[in-house]
Amino acid sequence: MNARAPDFDYGSLNEKQLEAARCTEGPLLVLAGAGSGKTTALIARVARIIENGVNPHEILAITFTNKAANELKERLSRLLGPHGEQVWASTFHSMCVRFLRREIPALGYASGFSIYDADDSKRLIKNIMRALGIDEKAMTPAAVLSAISRAKSEAVSPKTYAQRAGDMFEEKAALCYEGYEETLKKAGALDFDDLLLKTAQLLRENPRVTERWKSRFRYVLVDEYQDTNRLQFLIVAALSSGCGNLCVVGDDDQSIYRFRGAVVENILQFERHFSGAKVIRLEENYRSTGAILAAANAVIAHNRSRKGKTLWTANPPGEKVGFYRADNDEDEARFVADVIIEECDRGRAYGDFCVLYRVNALSARVERALRLSGIPYRVVGGTRFFDRAEVRDMMAYLHILRNPHDDLRLTRVINKPPRDIGERTAEALRETAAAEGRSVFDIMRDIRRYNFTKKKTEAIEGFMALYDRLSRALSTSGLGEFYDGLLAETGYLAMLAEEGETSRTRAENVLELKSSLVQYSLSADEPTLAGFLDEAALLTDIDKYDEQADAAVLMTIHSAKGLEFPVVFLVGAEEKIIPGARSIGIAEEIEEERRLCYVAVTRAREKLYVTCARERMLYGQTGYNPVSRFVKEMELY
Repeated sequence: MNARAPDFDYGSLNEKQLEAARCTEGPLLVLAGAGSGKTTALIARVARIIENGVNPHEILAITFTNKAANELKERLSRLLGPHGEQVWASTFHSMCVRFLRREIPALGYASGFSIYDADDSKRLIKNIMRALGIDEKAMTPAAVLSAISRAKSEAVSPKTYAQRAGDMFEEKAALCYEGYEETLKKAGALDFDDLLLKTAQLLRENPRVTERWKSRFRYVLVDEYQDTNRLQFLIVAALSSGCGNLCVVGDDDQSIYRFRGAVVENILQFERHFSGAKVIRLEENYRSTGAILAAANAVIAHNRSRKGKTLWTANPPGEKVGFYRADNDEDEARFVADVIIEECDRGRAYGDFCVLYRVNALSARVERALRLSGIPYRVVGGTRFFDRAEVRDMMAYLHILRNPHDDLRLTRVINKPPRDIGERTAEALRETAAAEGRSVFDIMRDIRRYNFTKKKTEAIEGFMALYDRLSRALSTSGLGEFYDGLLAETGYLAMLAEEGETSRTRAENVLELKSSLVQYSLSADEPTLAGFLDEAALLTDIDKYDEQADAAVLMTIHSAKGLEFPVVFLVGAEEKIIPGARSIGIAEEIEEERRLCYVAVTRAREKLYVTCARERMLYGQTGYNPVSRFVKEMELY
């Protein structure tokens, strides 16, 4: 039976937003400038579709961050009631996880596959490089992993990558890529790139799967379309091929993830990819003052590869954009602190301020100035809670209870706390498993078949007995109660207690993980360990960002995408910083850097300060960079 949503009040929409809401059939590109109310238009369009009698379950809305997906769900629920809750709104990766849990057996994987994050992948690459005899000083694991990630985002297989290898680095990276894929498959694990790659592969190669999923959705909506890569384009094209009703919302001027594989041409060539497409431009900005928008329009107008639009606002002109050229980076940082103090004396809150920079290294001087001035601040993009070593240890225990063949996580914790199963024993287990084509867990389960000492054999059997007790407890307990038992059975918390006061914070983090489990259990319809692990794997820094905390915020421009602040400082506005040194002389790279500057400028609602320094200490060297060309394009200097 078709659903019927409460009537939506379209009176608050402007002319272009209303046009986008009413255009429900066929391919549609909504070019939404920064602060132009794109989410409002998206929700209005969903409301119109449901009002037309479409079942909400047949609507798929995809965005890039959990924060954006949750906002979309909350606003749909608030405005449309139960109908809004039934719309499938999720991130690309969340949608792919849900898809693969059902369909990945067709590729020879178990549906209970593990998900490796960047740290897991890096550790795995290190192991593979060590096994291949590749010196980490000659080529870093991070560089190898980056090359593999780029290959996956372009759907390039290990075999094809090896065939295309053009130098020594690529030849060795190809060997690592092959070993990396084999190890992931054996462990029943996928990395973040695989979530997209395997989904696209299934939709491309398995007609039965494709038919099932493309017939499931009558309407597909994609937010932040300018950030899609080749795989995401293929997934969207496949899922919408049955209905033809694809609506993408994005801003080519805010495409800033080329280094992650984003293809700005996806949005620039939308009409070519989807014939008969209509284009609607949202150009009225509700966020910023006229002066800020003038600076944004001025800088982005210098890009050639863009569809073109001009932001305007009914807001007051506001204060002129501030520009400060400091003598050095310490002077620049003091300027930021002084302005914050002065503004707070006039009644602003510390949380009104955001300091943006092109690279993380620029934050140190600003942090010091804020500390000396007594200004509370937070750095977004530091060590995530789930990246802390002790939290990763406890998560590893949880992961192996779901997938015992996850060798990487199993060998992480078999000797934490110490159980007389040291690294040499772990390495012997890995070598035995590799020789027999089995997992480390399988070898440990049959340990008496192998040539280990009596002491090591008993230690391993002790761990397996622990594993079995935990497995039984998991099947009979709630997640919070089970976690209490996990801490007691493993002795991990007791180990930290023995280390004394120095491990107090680590112990607090281990206990705090229970809060995450309990919170998940209360919010999930059917809480499971698998569901919690999937949710934790897909969290980002921005998903944990607390907008209510009264502290100045420091973050990279990339991290600030989708956020806004009353007052913004863009520091380090110099040549070789923004634009970065590697981009100078390369037209498409300069355009990406200019888009990055545009994103920084449009984060500001009321005031914007752009700063640079005549002399700057960076990476241990003193530099004398000219003022950024982007500052000149905004006519600030």
